[in-house]
Amino acid sequence: MKRLLSRVLMTTPSVPAAIARIVVGGVILPHGLQKTLGWFGGSGLEGTLSYFTGTMHLPWIVAVAVVAAESVGAVLLLLGVATRVAAAGIASVMLGAVLTTHVSHGFFMNWFGQQSGEGFEFHLVVLGLCAVSLVAGGGWGSVDGRLLKLADRHQPET
Repeated sequence: MKRLLSRVLMTTPSVPAAIARIVVGGVILPHGLQKTLGWFGGSGLEGTLSYFTGTMHLPWIVAVAVVAAESVGAVLLLLGVATRVAAAGIASVMLGAVLTTHVSHGFFMNWFGQQSGEGFEFHLVVLGLCAVSLVAGGGWGSVDGRLLKLADRHQPET
């Protein structure tokens, strides 16, 4: 168990890793707040879950997982807590969004209103930044790094 925890929390004081996790968390959190609280023009939790389950026909557990990844996961990334787990959740949401909704609209976002929907370029950038967090961990200033140091300090000597 300690080995698994160590792998999840392991990180170095890398500034680029910190930048990647903070950017993803900061960009995804407003999307989560749209889905949970209805902020920024969102439909709130009830409306979001209704859309995901009724219109998109996603299982309710997937709908809840998407909302959790974009809200709780984004906060965890900002703090650097369970960085790899949070990044994996957000990456899963991005991949799911590409495959279920955006791939049919091509690569580019709909900057000029000339296509029927949004492409997947945004999702690809987020996936790339999530990959940095998955590989490098939370980086500089992450709670993960502090937790691992604390766990090591309290480990009995053999």
